[in-house]
Amino acid sequence: MDNKIDTVEGKKKKVKASAKTSLLKILFEGIWSNNPGLCQLLGLCPLLAVTTSAVSAIGLGLATLIVVCASSVIISLIRRCIFKEVRIPIYVLFIATLVTLVKFYIEAYFPDLNSQLGIYLALIVTNCIIMGRAEAFASRNGPILAFVDAVGTGVGFSLVLFVLGAVREIIGQGTLFMGASKLFGSFGEALECTFINADYTLMVAILPPGGFFVLAFMIALKNFMQNFRRHKIENSFRIKSIQN
Repeated sequence: MDNKIDTVEGKKKKVKASAKTSLLKILFEGIWSNNPGLCQLLGLCPLLAVTTSAVSAIGLGLATLIVVCASSVIISLIRRCIFKEVRIPIYVLFIATLVTLVKFYIEAYFPDLNSQLGIYLALIVTNCIIMGRAEAFASRNGPILAFVDAVGTGVGFSLVLFVLGAVREIIGQGTLFMGASKLFGSFGEALECTFINADYTLMVAILPPGGFFVLAFMIALKNFMQNFRRHKIENSFRIKSIQN
């Protein structure tokens, strides 16, 4: 009996460990290995249009993160009640409702950020990332897995937005986190800083071509890091030739 109990407990521990591993894997895939901005190249319209500053990038990133998490959990909970023939319109309905709520909140409490984001805040409804995760993952998995997947995807997209916005702001305007006080209050004032004199900045960085250039460098850097790691692992398993 004791051996059977130990065996059962051992299996339970293995199941819990594998569950934790799968959750971390799903989270890591959204943030890095399957990043929607760097790998899938989704959401390029807001990715390039809004990232002229770090603050606007953070604002859009947080809004997208909230919408993708809420929509994924809701769709996962009601996935068995949705007919396959009308699933896409229902997904759009829920996503549009969530985006409207987020837009009203930002418009009421952060009017400056709302004016910076403009129409791209409302266009979250048409963001392929949110619809893609709803169709490919949330509609086929439970709410916990759907939430973890949404967090990874949202955080990954937000990080790309932030890095892209920060680099373009530093190169194009010579500043970083300018306007953060309007978003974070008194805490944001300490974040505002100047790196480069305005006479030495490159205006092209905050223009659409600059967004394409910076994004291309980010994608190239990610591919280089992944290829370097893969080659390193392959070389570690390679049998060294014996020289006579």
